[in-house]
Amino acid sequence: MTWHIGLTLAVIALTLIAFIREWAAPDVIALTVLCGVVALGLVDASRMTEVFKNEAPLTIAALFVIGGALERSGAVDHIGHLLKTRLSGNLRWAMFSFSILSAFFSAWMNNTAIVAILLPVTLGFARSKNIAASRLLMPLSYASILGGCCTLIGTSTNLLVNGALKDLGEKPMSMFELAPIGIPLSIAGIAYLVIFGPKLIPARSSISGSLDIEYRTTPLYHILVEDDSPMVGKSLLETPLFDREGGVHLLEIRRNGRRIMRPVNTITVEKFDRFLVAVHSRGKKTVKPEDLFASIKAQVLSTVDGIVTELVVRDESSLIGKTLARSDFRQKYNAVVLAVHRDGVNITKQIATVPLEIGDTLLAITPAHNLDAIADTRDFVLTDKPVDDAPPPPKHHSRLAWITLIAVVALATISDLLNGSFPGIPKVSIHFAALVGALALLWMKVITPRDAYASVDWQVLLMLYGLLGLGMAMQSSGTAEYLAQSLVGATRHLFSAEMLPVATLWFVFLLTLLLTEVLSNNATAVMMIPIVVKLGYQLEVSPQPFIIGVTVAASTAFALPMGYQTHLMVYGPGGYRFSDFLRVGIPLNIICWVVACLLIPLVWPFHP
Repeated sequence: MTWHIGLTLAVIALTLIAFIREWAAPDVIALTVLCGVVALGLVDASRMTEVFKNEAPLTIAALFVIGGALERSGAVDHIGHLLKTRLSGNLRWAMFSFSILSAFFSAWMNNTAIVAILLPVTLGFARSKNIAASRLLMPLSYASILGGCCTLIGTSTNLLVNGALKDLGEKPMSMFELAPIGIPLSIAGIAYLVIFGPKLIPARSSISGSLDIEYRTTPLYHILVEDDSPMVGKSLLETPLFDREGGVHLLEIRRNGRRIMRPVNTITVEKFDRFLVAVHSRGKKTVKPEDLFASIKAQVLSTVDGIVTELVVRDESSLIGKTLARSDFRQKYNAVVLAVHRDGVNITKQIATVPLEIGDTLLAITPAHNLDAIADTRDFVLTDKPVDDAPPPPKHHSRLAWITLIAVVALATISDLLNGSFPGIPKVSIHFAALVGALALLWMKVITPRDAYASVDWQVLLMLYGLLGLGMAMQSSGTAEYLAQSLVGATRHLFSAEMLPVATLWFVFLLTLLLTEVLSNNATAVMMIPIVVKLGYQLEVSPQPFIIGVTVAASTAFALPMGYQTHLMVYGPGGYRFSDFLRVGIPLNIICWVVACLLIPLVWPFHP
């Protein structure tokens, strides 16, 4: 082992710890690693910009825009609502239908976006059919992952692996390269969920259900403090308008026509102040609005529709690590939080001082028309559809978005096939086809430039660039070859020459699967691909079976709620506990491990 290899292994170990312990945001960690390997001399400074030549992030960005056009045109939402109105209340049939829908769309779009679109639809269906939402949301998340394994554009991991293969001088994957393994895995996984899911997945209540929130809509009152009100001159905290035990919740304060954006403990009530108030409680101590307003001599000017909704904290939310008090939640989002759901526990006391985490579900009261503004902050995944007063997008926008996506896939696929048979025909790469598709949608005004930029998950792109630097360091320092030699040397005496590649495939798939449960799937793939390419040559067999195994295994994270972003999105709304994912996810992991390792050598033989 050279000192370069030892230093690279130390960087890998530190990177693993940083991701597991969440020392910083994933993109910050990845970019720090990129700068670190250059500073340590593991990658020459002149080669640092080579990571930005990789086509994977560009392809992913273009596909984000196409997916955003599909989302904003209502293409997915329309089908989801059609399913909601046509389905019966049969649990297994509902699980099957929503899983198939999620898997199909996730083969072409970012699965996070698919789950975000289908989450309110699924919750609404569960309420209308009196089905526990937990029975449907976990299959929704799992199916979105399985569907992403079916095509090259199904997940960012697939595209990242494809880009890494080109950098390593290996043959890139075609559009449907993964279909022979992804489709059987999807069938096996969905069959397992439909057959055994009703018994394995518990019927848990969401936070609103477990807190006995009977009415999800509530009137909000605009009131005017009269000049002879007993509240005038008093601190707002000392008035009946701050009686949370009585179910009184203050959303907005206006004075002289302007909204007051100060902490409530600094506000003294003045005559003619205006307040937006909700009177809502799950207990029997709720005051009657008319009695409350009469006692404080406040005039009701108008009422607006309010909603008790659940907001799931996203992984890129600006609220992570902050308390409700520190973030001035009420003023910033025009909403009041009633409770916080975390790890199966409802927190209802001293919630203002609880630092928020990824996946926390906030039970909040807000004006119904305010949901759209909350969605625009990109701090939450909504579980209720915003009330959109704007006219719906033209119907032809949905058709144009679908035609564009199909054209991108067909162009890349057909040109790849024709180029293999007729080398004179130019090959159209997926990143070029996707970029042209995204630009076409912009020129046709199916999506605006502002919405296009908002559709791109910039954190993912920056993380990919940083992780490519780690892969480059593993390659240039000889670390990948060293680890491959060590693995072959450790296992060669355990198996015969004929069985060694097969046994190694089973081990590599399992190792990747375990790593992706606790790491980013992209980080796992970037670290494993250089190793398995060298591993194939060390064993004197084709590296393709190992490449496919790592690509698929890096996306099959089912056992832990933090293993995949979509799990965290459904964790709170489903009222799940940590053990629920272990009970359902571990058997699914085993099914994917066994099915994949049995099929891969048949489709991609070790000795082609």
